[in-house]
Amino acid sequence: MKVIGIIPARYASSRFPGKPLIDIAGKSMIQRVYEQVKSASCLHEVIVATDDERIAEHVRSFAGNVAMTSSAHQSGTDRCAEVVSKISGFDIAINIQGDEPFINPLQIELLTSCFNKEDTQIATLVKKIYTTEELFNVNIPKVVRNAQEQAIYFSRQTIPYLRGVEHEQWLSKRTFYKHIGIYGYRTAVLKKLTALPIGSLEETEALEQLRWIEHGYTIQTAETEHETIAVDTKEDLERIIQTYFTS
Repeated sequence: MKVIGIIPARYASSRFPGKPLIDIAGKSMIQRVYEQVKSASCLHEVIVATDDERIAEHVRSFAGNVAMTSSAHQSGTDRCAEVVSKISGFDIAINIQGDEPFINPLQIELLTSCFNKEDTQIATLVKKIYTTEELFNVNIPKVVRNAQEQAIYFSRQTIPYLRGVEHEQWLSKRTFYKHIGIYGYRTAVLKKLTALPIGSLEETEALEQLRWIEHGYTIQTAETEHETIAVDTKEDLERIIQTYFTS
């Protein structure tokens, strides 16, 4: 299998404009993401996909690969699909969030290993939930899997619901998983995903992966023990600097 790692990055952000170019202890966030991704041994190519020349110029400044993509894309998946439509020769595309500057390369390798199964169409990661705070946080998508460890539903609500059990006892009664937002796709499948109409499940939950499930695609999962820390706000940035650079 030939595998390409794609890092979608856009300058516009309602909560944090210019986020890919923010400085994190002497390096931009997009450079930190790029360098972490390059450390994954399973990838044959790594490329930043952006619609902004400021980001593109910066990526070139540290000798990174970059592809210009349309500003009309609604999601990172759409941006990845444009890249694989322009660059041929890859069997698998890995969509890596551009706002996780310390993503563990082992997560990328774990995700890629899902495609050792010939019937895997799409893959993603899950992580066991250990705290009640995470379990009932509606900003953290949860996932339920079947016996083949394929995702059968994602929700911002806590799923599955434990009838007749007090909330503080839920974690002692069963294992719950949260979704880690990194995706892999067979490139032929990826090109089809972007043509799918938005379904009622995605409209309800605002989770794009539900569109794929609703249209009959399967999503293989693998369980990671590594945490991810995304930078969505300036408060997140301060937290990351304190965690990684303050002794």
